[in-house]
Amino acid sequence: MAQPLKMRDAEIIPLTFETLSGWRDDDQAMALEAYLKSCRAILNGTKAMRKARPVYDGLYGVCEKATALAAGGPVNTLTARKFFEDNFKPVRIKPPERTYGYYSGADGFYTGYYEPEVQGSRVKTDEYSVPIYGVPASVAGKKSRHFVQYDRVDIEKGALAGKGLEICWIKNPVDLFFAQIQGSTRVKLADGELLRLNYIASNGKPYTPVGRLLIDRGVFTPEEMSMDKIREFMEANPEEGKALREKNRSFVFFSKTRLQSHDECLGAQGIALTPGRSIAVDPSVHVYGTPIWIDAKLPLKSAAPEDAFQRLVVAQDTGSAIRGPARADIYFGHGPDIPSIAGRIKQFGQFVMLMPRALAAGGEAGGNGVPLPKPRPKDIVAAAH
Repeated sequence: MAQPLKMRDAEIIPLTFETLSGWRDDDQAMALEAYLKSCRAILNGTKAMRKARPVYDGLYGVCEKATALAAGGPVNTLTARKFFEDNFKPVRIKPPERTYGYYSGADGFYTGYYEPEVQGSRVKTDEYSVPIYGVPASVAGKKSRHFVQYDRVDIEKGALAGKGLEICWIKNPVDLFFAQIQGSTRVKLADGELLRLNYIASNGKPYTPVGRLLIDRGVFTPEEMSMDKIREFMEANPEEGKALREKNRSFVFFSKTRLQSHDECLGAQGIALTPGRSIAVDPSVHVYGTPIWIDAKLPLKSAAPEDAFQRLVVAQDTGSAIRGPARADIYFGHGPDIPSIAGRIKQFGQFVMLMPRALAAGGEAGGNGVPLPKPRPKDIVAAAH
């Protein structure tokens, strides 16, 4: 007999949809649209993938039903809500007391991310002198997606200069640093053309959150810390800012995409993300395409975490700092106000995973349990950004 659902460092608590605060106020039709994007990737999976991961296999079966439902035309909120209720069971993922930087709690922990926008040039000039690099030739064609010879200091000192890897040039090294953290960027060229760049590889060096270093030094308190504060410090203190960036040895390479201006950037599952409905998760724990219910108070309208965020989202991406069973990064898209909104989110809240009904939640009598998912097959998704 299969063992009940287990997860490292987390308690699994079976729930019902009736107990999810705000469930009937959400627009699950929007969640279904995001879920269908994941289904296109999931339904391309092989039998071997389905056999290796019971959760993936369960999602495969639900995706077949979702695709059939959508084929009949637009799906309204009530129909979408019934679809999720009929095909999934909610289980709360509750980790023990965990520390995320300076934030500790026994609940899900949420941050936000976005797609930056910057001005750029195809050629180096006095104004545009910071290169955005494509992947080195030594990485292309290899299974490994890491270029480990150089760290950030080496590269910024010119280790890759003159090798023909420059995609374009931008003005500010701080903009490049933030683009690397977010994993994508929009570069508007002088002739009006828009370059859409996405993560393609990293140098494999450790990722160090520089905000934590500023808190350690007493520059900002944990309550004050945000992406805006990091940018404010780096731009007001260029030399100290450069030294701070160098503490994060990780360096990200980009590739040009064919995305248009109206398209959203691609996540690690290989599909376009949906603002407010896509999240990044730890892929060693979760399967891409898994619906997650978030119940948290977030600082959306102001710096105060007073806005209810009760919403069904879909795991479609990952990131270097996203580790743990109840850890997620919420994608907010792009736009003038988006960086500030996404950059100030660092709140706890309920993390509820929707398990396919073909798989029973731990503790339910007579159900077939599912073991902790194995690491994802490398050919399912792109590497983490």
